[in-house]
Amino acid sequence: MAKSTDMKPSDGGGLEMTRGSSLAHQRLQSLMADDGVLIVGGQALTAIAERAEGKPFFVYERAAVESRIAQLRAVLPSRVRLHYAVKANPLPELLKAIGALVDGFDVASAGELRAALAAGVSHSEIGFAGPGKTDDELREALDAKILISVESLNEASRVDAIAGQRGEMARVMARINPDFELRGAGMHMVGRPSPFGMGVDDGESLCRGEFRNLSFEGLHIYAGSQSLDAQAILEMNRATFELAAIFKQNTGCRFKRLNIGGGYGIPYFEHEQPLDLREVGAGLTELSKQYEELLEDVAIVIELGRYMVGEAGYYVSQIVDIKKSHGELFAVTNGGLHHHLANSGNFGQVVRKNFPVVIGNKMSAAPCSRATIVGLLCTPLDIIAKALSVPSLEVGDLVVVCQSGAYAHTASPQKFLSHHEALEFVV
Repeated sequence: MAKSTDMKPSDGGGLEMTRGSSLAHQRLQSLMADDGVLIVGGQALTAIAERAEGKPFFVYERAAVESRIAQLRAVLPSRVRLHYAVKANPLPELLKAIGALVDGFDVASAGELRAALAAGVSHSEIGFAGPGKTDDELREALDAKILISVESLNEASRVDAIAGQRGEMARVMARINPDFELRGAGMHMVGRPSPFGMGVDDGESLCRGEFRNLSFEGLHIYAGSQSLDAQAILEMNRATFELAAIFKQNTGCRFKRLNIGGGYGIPYFEHEQPLDLREVGAGLTELSKQYEELLEDVAIVIELGRYMVGEAGYYVSQIVDIKKSHGELFAVTNGGLHHHLANSGNFGQVVRKNFPVVIGNKMSAAPCSRATIVGLLCTPLDIIAKALSVPSLEVGDLVVVCQSGAYAHTASPQKFLSHHEALEFVV
């Protein structure tokens, strides 16, 4: 394997890895190319683009997902049950592949529940969380005999009534909104006024059996997401274990499981460094030992979505026009924010920053200018990359947005302006 520096051609013109300190995006340093064409899942990007017949598409590397799950298994304590958060990417082909490797799924709607069941995941290891569950969704959850994370006493009352009408017991957990949060998280879920979860006092009421048709199985605490700080994650885990231990002591309630959430992030922007997974695993192993006596019979569940699939995905669109406007070079593609809202900066970013973006059919060409790459929508918000260093661009070039495996295709307004939806491939 020949190595290239700063995306220049390798000596042999064969398979090369794009390495080099000048590549500010960490993800770009591990991309593979063959004869200047990006390789995804062992296939040339140009070949995958031919299958798309000119349409924008997402492509996901199965091996990258499998590798990430193996990395998690290698460092997490053996008692941890690894769940996949379906909301990150519910593509059926991916769900089947992931379902064979993890212990369970977490869902946030009846639609996701059906997808999880279709993927062959056992109902005993499917959890249903999220505010605003409808009565129809609760009935569907009871039909499937899955575990429901109730978000309020009102929701608990509704589940209790539906189960009572059916002469059944509903499996439930209390989703708690504690006093702590995930420090430095990209998105905070608890530790403040929030629609997610209930207070500890309400959780204790649920645990003490005030609802006769509910079988209480444990606690669910999801404090935040997209953290690259191992110590912050471990602080959250420690606080979660401590809350569960105190909860158990205060109520005398013997519960079966503790969902400690996830929050593991991936580097999206320049100069961000990957999460130190080994540090997280070592710290969590130590915490499990410290709380082993109090939580000896409790299954520990971690739910991860973005961390499993985010880096395995690429969004690809094709340049259809190139022009200058007031001295600035623009390249217009046939894709845009309707396919990938997060990349445009309109899905959580306070100050817009570029995802890692490359020209997938010109990986070996040296940058010669800067261009702003945009989509085809009638809005100035439709930005794919701002002031990106690019080689000489041509109509037909393939613009590739990395880190696109999670919260992309299904988290975007695909119907906006009635353009075609993006295709999806697993390779």
